[in-house]
Amino acid sequence: MTNATIVDAVATHARARPNALACRDLETGRVWTYSALHAAADKAAAWLVAKLGPASGARVATIAVNSADMLLLQLGCARAGAIFAPFNWRLAPAELRALARDCEPSLLFCDARFAETAKVAAAGTGCEILDWDVSPERLVDVTKAAEARPPEAARRAFDAPSTLLYTSGTSGRPKGVILTEETIFWGCVNFIHGNDVTIRSVFLCDMPMFHTAGLNAAVRTPILAGGAVLISSGFDAVRTLSRIADPTLGVTHYFSVPQMAQMLWRSEGFRPDMLQGLTVYATGGAPNPAVQVRRFIEAGIPMSDGFGMSETGSNFAMPVADRELVIAKAGSCGLPLLAIQARIVDEDGRDLEDGETGELWLRGPSITPGYWRRPDENERAFADGWFRTGDAAIRDVDGFYFLVDRRKDMYISGGENVYPAEVEAVILEMETVAEVAVIGVADERWGEVGRAYVIARHGMALTADDVQAYCQGRLARFKCPASVVVTDTIPRTASGKVQKHLLKARAGQEG
Repeated sequence: MTNATIVDAVATHARARPNALACRDLETGRVWTYSALHAAADKAAAWLVAKLGPASGARVATIAVNSADMLLLQLGCARAGAIFAPFNWRLAPAELRALARDCEPSLLFCDARFAETAKVAAAGTGCEILDWDVSPERLVDVTKAAEARPPEAARRAFDAPSTLLYTSGTSGRPKGVILTEETIFWGCVNFIHGNDVTIRSVFLCDMPMFHTAGLNAAVRTPILAGGAVLISSGFDAVRTLSRIADPTLGVTHYFSVPQMAQMLWRSEGFRPDMLQGLTVYATGGAPNPAVQVRRFIEAGIPMSDGFGMSETGSNFAMPVADRELVIAKAGSCGLPLLAIQARIVDEDGRDLEDGETGELWLRGPSITPGYWRRPDENERAFADGWFRTGDAAIRDVDGFYFLVDRRKDMYISGGENVYPAEVEAVILEMETVAEVAVIGVADERWGEVGRAYVIARHGMALTADDVQAYCQGRLARFKCPASVVVTDTIPRTASGKVQKHLLKARAGQEG
């Protein structure tokens, strides 16, 4: 497989179907055919090569909401041999500064609204901050390089780092998941294989493009297949429902977390026929309750729950064409896709029988080669070429996989992964706090939210309001605990580990 095969799907479609719609930015109205997208990506790459040099491996970061410019910049980075690093704009400035110090970007693009945040994030890194309102495509016109194309030698090997997606670390430090053009390619191939994607497919992307669900599953997948993507600035239940139901847009594929599906169902004016034109409504990011899957399927909406991670790409999907089987297996994340192998193993890495609960291990060309500058995490994450997901799962006798629990302590709030250790580390900075444990508790709107159990230092006053106020500004809003319980004891094992299952049982009683 050559570099061109991986990087130049856009170029391939530009030759075969130059006038076919590739991308539409729904907020600005800008539209690109494949020919235009190919030319725009070349312009962005030429500008990046002029700024950074060819095959530089330099990081190009963003603090920006979804836009077509995000796609152009990622494609441009791949062709220029730079590394695209989209930051989560929802993070607090201090958290963004940690990401910038970790990946050391040479360039940081930001929306105008995030200009001050970008200055804080980039402080001391030496990177150049650029207003995202002046995109690479338009900057090349300013620099008189509009006709220039990046040299072929500017590209790096297809198995070299191409994109960094940051996920919170269980140790409280952020981790940069390394994606190559090879892993992106195979992750998208998996999604195509599992979700009936063709050149006639039209995706609506509401998922944030700093996540693999938005950037790869919802954007790069249709581009690889030769379909079209409509890029939205973000999810709004009423607006999203209207767009999916609009026959002039022709949306065939939509991806969301289960909580978003629930919000669509409950939104004002909802009718099942508004979603019945979809080829596939794919869900992931959190287990989709069986009752919700059945509700959508029985209403004529072809819903398919799957499983994927930033580290692994798309891995599982349901056989959405078989309505009765999807209903019978509701609650499953489906079957392994084309380019993935899966195992369920015990604590010693031995394979378990069907029906036994163990850890899900994955192997295949869509798997990350590792974490950016984190050899310690890489050592823990891989075993003999298998990636340890940390998720407990069961495989049934028919080969369908069911997630039993998420990574040991992580919870998902509004589609965002939250690691308690990261929140606990911030709360422990308070001089008045002696101990803290954070868990996820059920929430009707967000799926889950955080609850912190804290013990005050002896002789010091501490209130729930104190803790919540301290977290504000130091953590993204979705990470801040929705509730705080000041307590005298936190259950621990003899070795000192917090018994979070006991805290969850206690939370269930507290409501």
